[in-house]
Amino acid sequence: MTRVEERAPGTKTMPVLTLSAMVVGSMVGAGVFSLPRNFGTATGGLGALIAWAIAGTGMLMLAFVFQTLAVRKPDLDAGVYAYAKAGFGEYPGFFSAFGYWASACVGNVSYWVLIKSTLGQVFPIFGAGNTVPAVLLSTVCIWAFHFIVLRGVQEAAAINKIVTIAKIVPILFFVVVLLFYFDPGVFAENFHGGQANSDPLHEQVRSTMLVTVFVFLGIEGASVYSRYARRRADIGRATVLGFVSVLAIFAAVTMVSYGIMPRGELSTVQQPSMSPVFESAVGTWGAWFISIGLIVSVLGAYLAWTLMAAEVLYVAAADDDMPSFLGRVNRHNVPVVALTLTSVLIQVVLFTTLFSEDAFTFTLKLCSALSLVPYLLAAAYALKLAVTRETYVAIRPQDRGRELLVAGLATFYTAFMIVVAGLEFLLLSFIIYAPGTILFVLARREQGKRLFGPWEAVLLMVSVAGAVAGIIGLATGHITI
Repeated sequence: MTRVEERAPGTKTMPVLTLSAMVVGSMVGAGVFSLPRNFGTATGGLGALIAWAIAGTGMLMLAFVFQTLAVRKPDLDAGVYAYAKAGFGEYPGFFSAFGYWASACVGNVSYWVLIKSTLGQVFPIFGAGNTVPAVLLSTVCIWAFHFIVLRGVQEAAAINKIVTIAKIVPILFFVVVLLFYFDPGVFAENFHGGQANSDPLHEQVRSTMLVTVFVFLGIEGASVYSRYARRRADIGRATVLGFVSVLAIFAAVTMVSYGIMPRGELSTVQQPSMSPVFESAVGTWGAWFISIGLIVSVLGAYLAWTLMAAEVLYVAAADDDMPSFLGRVNRHNVPVVALTLTSVLIQVVLFTTLFSEDAFTFTLKLCSALSLVPYLLAAAYALKLAVTRETYVAIRPQDRGRELLVAGLATFYTAFMIVVAGLEFLLLSFIIYAPGTILFVLARREQGKRLFGPWEAVLLMVSVAGAVAGIIGLATGHITI
């Protein structure tokens, strides 16, 4: 019997559409509402098309990787974490689980920053989302959602499905309405960069890469909830269906904005930038319409990411890769301690935004950088399976060539993105990764096992050295938040 079949008593299953809604709900959050300015600042229409082609291809390969692994390794749950452990050992698996969890928490902070920045356009005390009143209100919201999730994963998932539909409608409305206001002349001027900076095209594209990673985070949403799937094949279908839908939405929002206002103006509008873009076309009501849609969207994404973060800690604890106390559940089968730790980290990172010059951009890029290591390890595991032919004797051997190519491209893409992220965010990621090893040590001691093997000790030293370098960089001003 596989892990999927070994469900807790009373556990309900999710159909493929609900799993797809988890994928869409996870990806469509704060990022889509910031796309016009983020792309307008970096590049013109041509660079945007190239960026979406690269990101779309790379992330589609990653989606296919999760689809393949769901079928070839049906006994592995909580996808990203489980694949890293199975492929490369317990400490890399822990590293993946902790990084994925931390990425979700940091991403959730960006949601609160953007909501308060939106409210700041009406109530100046909220400023850019990182003032004291903004942080205090966000704190209340964090713990309100905490208690909603405590009522049950299934109930929260049902809420997310409704919210996903509610937030897609205004985004599609934005695209359709702006098609009637689309100015081909403005678009043509913006296509090659317009009057804004004239950086080389490859630099323009490069500067959008972390943004595209951020907006696609959550592509593995169905994989994380594999223990709730009715059939293993549903996980892959939900992943690809959710990804294709979201890619179309993101590309449309970006490209239609280039036909509304010159790039120079697009690069200076206040975030969330979809709001002023829509307002410039239809009037004041457009800003209110997008702002309401943003709040619904972001709250839905926050709910989905909180669910996924707690789920990863819970499954890691159930597999003895985190301390056993993180595996405790309440009467609603919710991992209560894992959820509490998730809310606490969100709270801590939220507090640091008080000292950030651009809190939204900082949390966006840090979230993206933290997610890349877990994604890289999952892609590399799929590549390892194809190279070693593991599972290919018994399960569809004729697919090996195609899946080898897909896994190779996904591995290259995620490794490339780590390089693109830059040293600054890699070091900041290590500041979070290194202390997390304490949880791994506690788990190993509970089981009476050896703490680290030779290669695991090397990984530990690299992470600690990176954390020390990051702290020195912050202290000397070479790294800023």
